[in-house]
Amino acid sequence: MRKLICAKDIEAMVKNGEHVLYVDANTIVTPSAKDMLHVNGIVITDKPQAVPVKEPQPAQNQPVQQGAPGGSKIDSETIYSVLKAMMEKGMLSGLLDCECEQKPYTAEYDPCGFKLVRGNTARLDVLDTGNQNDKAFYQELIGSGDHSSMNAGFMTIERSNFDWDVTCEEIYYIIEGTLTITIDGKTFVARPGDSLYAPKGSKVAWGSPDKVKVFYATF
Repeated sequence: MRKLICAKDIEAMVKNGEHVLYVDANTIVTPSAKDMLHVNGIVITDKPQAVPVKEPQPAQNQPVQQGAPGGSKIDSETIYSVLKAMMEKGMLSGLLDCECEQKPYTAEYDPCGFKLVRGNTARLDVLDTGNQNDKAFYQELIGSGDHSSMNAGFMTIERSNFDWDVTCEEIYYIIEGTLTITIDGKTFVARPGDSLYAPKGSKVAWGSPDKVKVFYATF
């Protein structure tokens, strides 16, 4: 079974004061969850117990290398946090316009937090199901970067079937094609216009005999 780590899981780690996230080959971390990991300084590791990284001590009688004036140091995490905050406030929009072709989708914003995503511009990324022959793709459109407690986006499955561990509450709306859902040995079939809800903790198998496109929301 594949395990999905979403923003809500990272929020729980922050509340519990946890600083290390253990993942294995069957774990998928959503983009918004990765953002929260960076912002909160949580380390991802594939080892059950992360070993603290200690800065090397200067040798005796050797001059100590100084960072920025005043002894302060600016690391990559600080730069990332500052740039992310500037982006959320629209301060980098002019600089990034020339790179719009690299954005996963086109969106319009309002300072109040409103966001409009042009769905036909979304470029889907490969969804790692554990089987390289599966044709499954997704793109997260709404997440923690939008100050949202929910995550939402598109997913497509083409003539594939794979197991899935539901770690968040998940809602799906079928846009086109046929989606099969197998849970507790029973298979359900959803078609365009249908909606479904998968409770947290359930184990399902998603599939499609043709090519299905769905809109999903997780919480």
